[in-house]
Amino acid sequence: MGGLKITQVERFTVQVPFQGKSAIHMPRELGDWAISEVCKVTTDAGLVGWGETLPFYTWGRVSDAAVQKVLGQNPFEFLWDDSLGAGLQMALWDLAGKALGVPCYRLLGTKVRDWCPIAWWVIDMPPDDWAAEAKAALQSGYTAMKLKARPWFDIFAQVDAISEVTPEHFALDVDFNAFLLNTANALPVLDELEDEERVAIFETPIPQSDVEGNKQLRRHLDKPIAHHFGQPPIMTALKEDVCDGFVLTGGAKRLTEQAAIAAAANKPFWLQLVGTGITTAWTLHLGAVLSHAQWSAITCLNIYADDLLTQPLTIQGGYARVPEGAGLGVEVDEEALERYRVTLPLERPKVRQVFAVVWDDGRVTYYASPRDYHADFYAGNQPVTHRGVRLEVITDDGSKEFADLYEQVQKGPVRSKRGG
Repeated sequence: MGGLKITQVERFTVQVPFQGKSAIHMPRELGDWAISEVCKVTTDAGLVGWGETLPFYTWGRVSDAAVQKVLGQNPFEFLWDDSLGAGLQMALWDLAGKALGVPCYRLLGTKVRDWCPIAWWVIDMPPDDWAAEAKAALQSGYTAMKLKARPWFDIFAQVDAISEVTPEHFALDVDFNAFLLNTANALPVLDELEDEERVAIFETPIPQSDVEGNKQLRRHLDKPIAHHFGQPPIMTALKEDVCDGFVLTGGAKRLTEQAAIAAAANKPFWLQLVGTGITTAWTLHLGAVLSHAQWSAITCLNIYADDLLTQPLTIQGGYARVPEGAGLGVEVDEEALERYRVTLPLERPKVRQVFAVVWDDGRVTYYASPRDYHADFYAGNQPVTHRGVRLEVITDDGSKEFADLYEQVQKGPVRSKRGG
């Protein structure tokens, strides 16, 4: 492989539509996750490698400098260079595997599994919409689901709705992103959720920096707690035993180093690398060789209406089959790339909206944006959980009432009460 040289790096920006209930709810906060930058790297031997970056959600973007760094060079020189960014590094691994005629996992380590656990992912939604997503997950071969638990929706009603349409073995990772704030808030909520058969893992219930609080939660709870690797610093996390396992993300070098530490501590983890079928294939190659990648991987493949592959990945019984072809072992659908191709920045229609958090006793707080209600709840200014709470999105109807409310919320949250 000494003579192999990279002759061209192309980057395609595409906007892949969301599907299912994600098409309704993702635009509220994470609409930019529809944007993917697909990287195509060509060598003087005619080999082509593919990779993917979600520029608005990634551990590392691909810069112009990174492209210049690899041009004219041998791809094998840069496989472990995380500074290249997600899509470019992924494409070089795809190239390396194709150059040797082997799957990427053969270059990453010793294979320990042919099928990797994988979970369906959902943003925060009303209970009925989560139930619809759970049914879709089962029909697509998934048996686990990662939930974005948020205090502006009733988590108990949400879990109940899923439980009504799924078998008992359907596993839920309930991700609070620290919205429970502290142990005083968290313990009664987690105590009640522990009684739910399908709840399997609690992810970041309170800030991970709260070492004593997380130790207290872990001593009290029977079901495992997952933390993102690195906060608190890993040696503190292991010494204080603040969690049962980890969430890992990043480039090839960072991931394998973190995975080795987790394995030495006998801590399971899941890989969290978000993207379409391209990123999912890469995740499966990593999962094939990392011994403690025992929890269901999160790639969010399910939110996209197109996986950008000519043949879909095989998902059965909650597991995805590791591709056996050379490189990533998948074929990118170049017609789809052209179909979804866009130029950044996108021109988006400006829709004036107000966001209302409504409690079942008629209390309501109005906000100018998702950023504002996130900040208000993180600040502890609202209940961390409440039965019957819901989020409503109010779109400009041309009325004076909307115009007045819209003007008020630009200055800060507006508290009110309905029906009285």
